[in-house]
Amino acid sequence: MDPTVDATMATTTQVLAEQHWLLKAFQDGGSSMILIAICGVLTVLLIIERFFALRRLVVDKEDFNNKIFSMILRGDLRQAIAFCDNIRAPLTNVVKSGLEQVLNKRPDEEVQVAMDSAVLRESPKIEGWAPFLAVMANVATLIGLLGTIIGLIIAFGEIGNADPAKKAEMLSLGIAHALNNTAAGIAVAVPSLVFFGFFQLRISRAINDMQETSMTLLNLVVANRDKMKG
Repeated sequence: MDPTVDATMATTTQVLAEQHWLLKAFQDGGSSMILIAICGVLTVLLIIERFFALRRLVVDKEDFNNKIFSMILRGDLRQAIAFCDNIRAPLTNVVKSGLEQVLNKRPDEEVQVAMDSAVLRESPKIEGWAPFLAVMANVATLIGLLGTIIGLIIAFGEIGNADPAKKAEMLSLGIAHALNNTAAGIAVAVPSLVFFGFFQLRISRAINDMQETSMTLLNLVVANRDKMKG
């Protein structure tokens, strides 16, 4: 027989065996496995949503600042505001809020207040549903623990009244129920916590970028008020 065909058949057999093992583990885990699976699906959806959302909402601070500050130094406030409108991200919205106050000849305190308010307004957009990844990790772990306890209760509760010949089988089923729940809960919790930490790092950096840029912008405006021609 063709070696390529043999390799393909072996791979297919291995995949089917793995699927059978996962299906058996899901069935042995009982109804609590359904709840853990729901947590797993929600976790995947949250990870995908935050990944694409942060790619859309977070801009390159250094590149943006270089361009926007050069416009401000030239006094082209309307061009700078139009540039912010073209990007439409939390960082650009914060800068735009300050530039609009400068364009309206408002005092420095009002410029700072406008940007601080914009930071508070834009921060939840960056955070989104990321905190729920930690919630999903905790919930999946607790459901797995609950399933483990239920499995042990079933195993040791029914052994006392069972036929001696079936005690070992019943104990095995109960332990399988318990361990499958434990493994499933941890399998959902680990990636949830890993991505939670990853997203929190990116979120904190994005918020710091907004705060740092707003302070730099205010200092630039204060030092160059005479050049602001609108």
